[in-house]
Amino acid sequence: MNAKLVCAVSTMITCWATNCTAENSLNKPNILVILLDDAGYNDFGFNGSKDLLTPNIDRLAADGTVFTDAHVSASVSGPSRAGILSGRYNQRCGYECNLGDTLGLGLNEETIADVFLRNGYNTSCIGKWHQGDAPEYHPNRRGFEHFYGFIAGSRSYFYRPNRDDKPGDVHNLQYNGKQLSFNGYMTDVLADAAVDYLDKQKGSGKPFMMYLAFNAVHTPMEATKEDMARFEGHSRQKLAAMTWAVDRGIGKVVDKLKKEGMYENTLIFFLSDNGGAHNNQSSNYPLKGFKGNKYEGGIRVPFFITMGGKYKGTFDGLSSSLDIFSTSIAAAGIDKESLKNPIDGVDLIPYISGEMSGNPHDILFWRKEKSSAVRMGDYKLISVEGLGQRLYSLNDNLGEDNDLRKINPELCKEMTDKYKEWEKGIITPMLWDEGVWHEVTRETHRQLMNNEKVTVFTPDDLKK
Repeated sequence: MNAKLVCAVSTMITCWATNCTAENSLNKPNILVILLDDAGYNDFGFNGSKDLLTPNIDRLAADGTVFTDAHVSASVSGPSRAGILSGRYNQRCGYECNLGDTLGLGLNEETIADVFLRNGYNTSCIGKWHQGDAPEYHPNRRGFEHFYGFIAGSRSYFYRPNRDDKPGDVHNLQYNGKQLSFNGYMTDVLADAAVDYLDKQKGSGKPFMMYLAFNAVHTPMEATKEDMARFEGHSRQKLAAMTWAVDRGIGKVVDKLKKEGMYENTLIFFLSDNGGAHNNQSSNYPLKGFKGNKYEGGIRVPFFITMGGKYKGTFDGLSSSLDIFSTSIAAAGIDKESLKNPIDGVDLIPYISGEMSGNPHDILFWRKEKSSAVRMGDYKLISVEGLGQRLYSLNDNLGEDNDLRKINPELCKEMTDKYKEWEKGIITPMLWDEGVWHEVTRETHRQLMNNEKVTVFTPDDLKK
């Protein structure tokens, strides 16, 4: 065959293969995880709030499935985010407490970004990281090609060159390791960064996986003058203003997806990293407890999935933030067998599409140092070393104030045995809460377990 003809045929085959690959890639869904920080269960219109305004979030929820019995894998930020990013119980790598300056999500753990990057996706992390300060834990080293955010667990919402934004500080805003200054309000800055990233996706030829992790509504309680003025006289003015801002930001992101024709093909998850905190005016009504403890207010979170209006409704089955990983890879056609580690989540799409019924999980577990919990069906068992156990039926007693241990000793034993079996698959914590904070957690649990008013939130409260 003529050499020129061979070359031409080869070129045609190469172009065809490339176009096929690009077309197949573009048919895969985009993945967007929207994570808020310390947001209360009852602080969104779709979940019952009457005083906080969340019109954009509510519209997005109405276009999807709202989960009424969804939980995170830990009641504090760092380990909860580790569960989302790895799809595995965070305790499997010893991540039970917020880890401080040097440690982070175990380096043997494969992240959701690692998997999507390997499978032809563009990957982006925007916002709060909180998975380790050392270089080896940096988002760019954990599968995220694009990182626009900050490494630490919290920071000011405004540019503070003499505080959070000092050169080299882990609180400062950065882009792929390079420190940035910024004007305006952090929530708006992060939303604008997400919109800018989406704009760059139009001609990439690849689907994207974005982890958009706002630090709102975590302390410090800071809002713009304009947003504060909007809620003047509100009993929770700062939280209302901060929530309005994050709702505005999410609205910008969704509007961009719709404008670029990407909304219908983007699988969106929305949730908080743990229950509302005691110090940010949040409400977890009708749940008992708050961030940092094993009661429902600490671990049950607002959660929904949206994909262009394809799945609409409410789902009451027992579900977990660990399911985000499983659901995402299933939607993208990524085989679980290709993963480095077995994951603990479940693909939720068959449940919300009606293909499957019942609970995605028969049982869920939690542990942080000397406190633990087991959820099995409608029952929940809380155990704290030195304080004993409490058994509740959440179907009959969502407020968790009626202890059923004495009338269900066999169930207590069964759940305890299952917990002990699960413990065999986790490791000793890399770090324990330091000193007095352990006593704070213990005393908070004691008051909750005895149905007392909680008065201990910080070390200073122990002295009173």
